[in-house]
Amino acid sequence: KQWYQRRVAITAGVMGSSYDHAITVFSPDGHLFQVEYAQEAVKKGSTAVGLRGDSIVVLGVEKRSVPKLQDERTVRKIHKLDDHVCMAFAGLTADARILVNMARVECQSYRLTVEDPVSMSYIARHIASVKQHFTQRPGLRPFGLSTLIVGFDYDGSAHLFQTDPSGTYHEWKANAIGRSGKTVREFLEKHYTDEIAASDEACIKLTVRALLEVVQSGGKNIELAVMRKGQALEILDTKTVEKLVEETEKERDAEAEAKKKAAGKS
Repeated sequence: KQWYQRRVAITAGVMGSSYDHAITVFSPDGHLFQVEYAQEAVKKGSTAVGLRGDSIVVLGVEKRSVPKLQDERTVRKIHKLDDHVCMAFAGLTADARILVNMARVECQSYRLTVEDPVSMSYIARHIASVKQHFTQRPGLRPFGLSTLIVGFDYDGSAHLFQTDPSGTYHEWKANAIGRSGKTVREFLEKHYTDEIAASDEACIKLTVRALLEVVQSGGKNIELAVMRKGQALEILDTKTVEKLVEETEKERDAEAEAKKKAAGKS
């Protein structure tokens, strides 16, 4: 009898843990734990911010410090997929490399087949479909990253899409992923307006200001990429980023001082 009870306990333990181990098995309360664990990997990644304006799209990422002897050019969080599409990610860098290569091949395949540049909705859906495939096949694991995909369609309209490890994707006006992504997203919800979307400079500064909510060491730990309608992707150099950070911090301090004075008068 004791042997039987011990065997039942072992079997129950194995069955309980199988929900964690098997990607294709739902837990009794409807969870796919491996997908949720992949989302936790995203939350530990560097913060990435995407913003869509009327005639500009901006990507900003947090650059973590690298060892003194490492070439920092080999650590990239922003990748060009096609002439009019680029992507930032939060999560596992090795997984991102594979996904970026697959997306680039799909962009070129689309161009060869249709003889037109890939549409933003198509490439976002393709990346999401690849991710979803890796949540439904035995012997695979989910991609441990979320992506922000920005660019312009052939009609000149700007787009920002976000995908997550489960394979879902949505279009946004502004969004943030990675470490403290929720905090940055709430900041963007408070400050993003149609007036800011109409100004290229305001879009860039809002992206910088959003990143400064979680990045403490200023411009040296921020990477910015800008794409304007009809123009190629531009990665801003360190001096330009530091100048933007300095201007943004001055404006933020001026706003805080104005609020203090207004509160004192009231």
